[in-house]
Amino acid sequence: MLKESYPYYLGNEPVAPNQDLEVTDKYTGEVATRVALADPDAIDRGIALAVEATEPMRQMAAFERQQVLQHCVARFSERADELAMALCIEAGKPIKDSRGEVSRLVDTFRIAAEESVRITGEVLPLDISPRARGYSGMWKRVPIGPCSFISPFNFPLNLAAHKVAPALAVGCPFVLKPASLTPIGALIIGEVLAETDLPKGAFSILPCPRTGAELFTTDERLKLLSFTGSPEVGWDLKARAGKKPVVLELGGNAAVVVEPDADLEDAAERIVFGAFYQSGQSCIGVQRILVHEGVYDEMERRLVEKASALKMGDPKDPDVFIGPMITEKEAARLDGWIQQAISKGARLLCGGKREGAMLEATLLKDVPIGEALVCKEAFGPVAVLSSYSNFDEALEQVNDSVFGLQAGIFTRDLYKAQQAWDELEVGAVVIGDVPSWRVDHMPYGGVKDSGLGREGIRFAIEDMTEIRLMVVRKP
Repeated sequence: MLKESYPYYLGNEPVAPNQDLEVTDKYTGEVATRVALADPDAIDRGIALAVEATEPMRQMAAFERQQVLQHCVARFSERADELAMALCIEAGKPIKDSRGEVSRLVDTFRIAAEESVRITGEVLPLDISPRARGYSGMWKRVPIGPCSFISPFNFPLNLAAHKVAPALAVGCPFVLKPASLTPIGALIIGEVLAETDLPKGAFSILPCPRTGAELFTTDERLKLLSFTGSPEVGWDLKARAGKKPVVLELGGNAAVVVEPDADLEDAAERIVFGAFYQSGQSCIGVQRILVHEGVYDEMERRLVEKASALKMGDPKDPDVFIGPMITEKEAARLDGWIQQAISKGARLLCGGKREGAMLEATLLKDVPIGEALVCKEAFGPVAVLSSYSNFDEALEQVNDSVFGLQAGIFTRDLYKAQQAWDELEVGAVVIGDVPSWRVDHMPYGGVKDSGLGREGIRFAIEDMTEIRLMVVRKP
């Protein structure tokens, strides 16, 4: 269970000036614990300490950075049950999904530990013309400096880890603002980091209201901003971030295409998982399901059968697949989108009932193209079915979106797989599976309104470092 209260971390140290942030059990609605809230002075102090830690962090040997990360791997593994239950309570995430996220947290830090000792550069021949005779070059990567991280509520452990772990791997001090709805996972990461010998100021983990978080974006002492969250907030932060580079992992409206040659039973099973795991609250959750007209009826039957069988209820029950959405307000918003689509002619295939923050796994078809369920990010347990007659048409439908994060294609045709990879305007094309699939060392991110840059440890390391060249002249 959760502790009665949690401090925030300022310059590696636990600080508890108040207990102002109430964190609720998302299933019961009851207050589960209280967390210290950081004010603007604490945030300013955290940034100042990160600046002071810049040089000591740069001077850490690769093996020392690796040891910090390996300590985290060991401690997260030891505390796996505690972390999973905390996640289940604060996010309402079904316990099976919570345990899966803890395993990914461990993976992410393990990958970072491996990468921390292989941040390499190149020898660069410069004598490409007579005037450069006798010149040679070498470049290496150096830490960019103090970083600002803002992480979301839906993966409060692993999405924080995708910022924190590469920063530690390269030697960048950081300040982290976890989501106010789900701060506990990040604070437990802070507990574990506080057990290490990181230089003072190497990290601060500071829950705060969005209204008090201005310095995370605008402060010029910070050399990188990495944000995961909604497109509306992300693009606004980029506009106000000043000169610093910005990495944005934003929303999605993920589509999956089912060709006639696919294994329909396998595709149906994976699509129902991709649409409804952790109550659909994933930016790569399946939202649009495009099925070839030749197999549409059979696929609809299988999907409805499987979605209708999903158990909804207390996320602490290991048999539950659908838990609560993060707030009743979000569930009401999505319920409104469903009812609006039905009023415009959409047909409800299954689900559609809401009680508080609980919304059934819902499938619809015949949803008009302009409806929110088709063109916006649902971010909940809803997916929309449609049919197509040829593969080119299907790819055009996938691209008909302001988002471009990931897409899934169920086909055994190598040439169609290659065509999808060539033509789809997304960050990743997943063949034979849903767009919801991710493993934590792959380059992950999107195009269009889905963001800028890529996460995945090696790719985040590129953003958190700068290339420094040395040129040598031989007289």
